[in-house]
Amino acid sequence: MKIQSKITLLFLILSTGILLLLNAFILYFDYQFNYDDFFKRLEARVNLTAETRLFPGERSRAYEEVRKKYLEKLDHETEYILKADASGSFKRDGFPSEFIDEIISTGKSRYKQKNKFLSGKVVALLPDKYIVIVSARNPYGMRELKELQKILLVGFIGSLVIAFFVGKAFSFYTFTPIRKLTDRVKMITSDNLHLRLDEPTGKDEISELSLTFNNMLNRLETAFDTQNNFVSNASHELRTPLTVVNSEVEIALTKTDLTAEQRSVLNTISSETDKLIQILNNLLLLAQSGFDGKKQRWQIIRIDELIWMAIESLKKIQPDSNIEVDFSQLPENEELLQTSGNSNLLRLAISNIISNACKYSQNQLVKVKLTVQNKQISITVTDVGIGIPHEDLEHIFEPFYRASNTLAYAGHGVGLPLTLNIIRLHKGTIDIRSKEDSGTEIQVLLPIVNSN
Repeated sequence: MKIQSKITLLFLILSTGILLLLNAFILYFDYQFNYDDFFKRLEARVNLTAETRLFPGERSRAYEEVRKKYLEKLDHETEYILKADASGSFKRDGFPSEFIDEIISTGKSRYKQKNKFLSGKVVALLPDKYIVIVSARNPYGMRELKELQKILLVGFIGSLVIAFFVGKAFSFYTFTPIRKLTDRVKMITSDNLHLRLDEPTGKDEISELSLTFNNMLNRLETAFDTQNNFVSNASHELRTPLTVVNSEVEIALTKTDLTAEQRSVLNTISSETDKLIQILNNLLLLAQSGFDGKKQRWQIIRIDELIWMAIESLKKIQPDSNIEVDFSQLPENEELLQTSGNSNLLRLAISNIISNACKYSQNQLVKVKLTVQNKQISITVTDVGIGIPHEDLEHIFEPFYRASNTLAYAGHGVGLPLTLNIIRLHKGTIDIRSKEDSGTEIQVLLPIVNSN
């Protein structure tokens, strides 16, 4: 999940928590206000009932008249008057014990049982003592609370939707500088290392990040220039002395007055010089293949044709090689076999893979299969040779590394690292599966030019 999505989700979660707390507070205080208001209305009726029922007279009749004219009848409103017996005790008459006990101990009480509300108080009319109770239901208040719950629920859902889009807009706006930074970084390759990121004014994190990237690009540009200069000059500076040595040895070998020992020494020097020149050429190719196309000519390449060219070149060097090509699963659309890259480098990479397969299988059958899968061109080379020990598999792409079972075979450990660099240069991948004494399978995946 992207950080922008995480921020949107976090914003939504925080908004949900805040809204839940707010709604809970609103419901709690509204419930309290609703109940308190209804109990006050009941208490007013308790006082009126005590005046009209226990203190008859002109004033009580006036209270009764006012009650009838101006005080509405509550739902299921009922009046009760309990008289204390000779011992001062009251009969419960179906009322909750805790309600009556609280009235006796404190002089008045409130009680709620589901939607039934009770209010009562003690009235002393010497020598007697009474408890006046009024009960009623509050359907309008409960209906009001339910309506409030619905409103809060709808408001909660609506607020969540708004919070989601606000969070999305907020995260989008927040990460706009990051996206611009990312797009700019994607544009910078080894071809245009002189480009730099725009450094925003200010001292925020984006400015620090841009400055850090620019400093890193400065170091990379210096490193690439150093490597570029080495590759440009190494050929002349290193090949020329070796070529001169080899030429002098060949001239010396043409003399007829050499002893057998002298001729053997000169042949050894010539052989080792040739090996040095070959190693030097491979090292130069390995270094050059890391330039990300800086000095390469890119073109549209037909991979099936490239495979035939690689095999043809290999046959000239290893005429005894036994190679079987499987093109039985090629797509009808020939454009699906095209990739973009440097033909010479790709041919070198494929030649290295097939050459290794032939060499380490001692010219037994090597199968080369070409298919198209998941918008990628797949080249699979399979042999039945000596295989690669399991402990060596993770090191075979390291320069100059050779598997422990290849000591009897000529090589310098540069071919596969060079091949890996070339495949990566063409935005492809290489996968290897091998078992010692059973054979090796190498699969190369290259992007189709039309799918880029």
